Amino acid sequence: MPRPRSLTPDRIASAALTVIDRDGLAGFTMRAVATELSMSAMALYRYVDDRGELERLVVEGVLDRIDTDPPDPELPWADRVTIMVGRMRAAVAAHPAIASLVPVHRHRSRAVLRWTETVLGLLTEAGLTGQRRVVALRGLLSYLLGAIQLEHLGPLAGPGTAVLAELAPEAFPYLADTARTARHISPDAEFDGGLALFLRGLADPPRPRPG
Repeated sequence: MPRPRSLTPDRIASAALTVIDRDGLAGFTMRAVATELSMSAMALYRYVDDRGELERLVVEGVLDRIDTDPPDPELPWADRVTIMVGRMRAAVAAHPAIASLVPVHRHRSRAVLRWTETVLGLLTEAGLTGQRRVVALRGLLSYLLGAIQLEHLGPLAGPGTAVLAELAPEAFPYLADTARTARHISPDAEFDGGLALFLRGLADPPRPRPG
């Protein structure tokens, strides 16, 4: 195959994302991306070291579209954090197959660093500093990244829920009932409800550990 005249990181990331959107991560290979770029796999290695570098380019390309400017300062801090979290969720939702790549490569993403800096500013304005701010940020990221993956890779109301809903009530009364209820909860309601519970907890003073 002829070598492209101009092959920039953005063009490589775009081709890789096209492959992922079309074929999923199972079809995401150096050869598939090279074919998308009309070049040989060996030629692609002149531009990127391995699949891991391709993944990082894709994650950066998707998340770089996030608006990291602080939301309206007139809003309550929890609403502002909710908006920032929603921006990240929306960016990943546009390309759900990358959901599992975001936690792996987030530390090297300039877009995530900018997003995190804005969120830390909002947490600071809410009075969270020092250790509480560390715990708040990590808890927020754990919820956000975990919920995104569950939403796209194993949703609460997904096919697996039907199996759980058929469990014997006498053996799993709470699990079976919860699974049946989950069928009627939308992804937005599930995500927003969990986030609201988390943010409400941040507003409460920390409690001593039992025992």
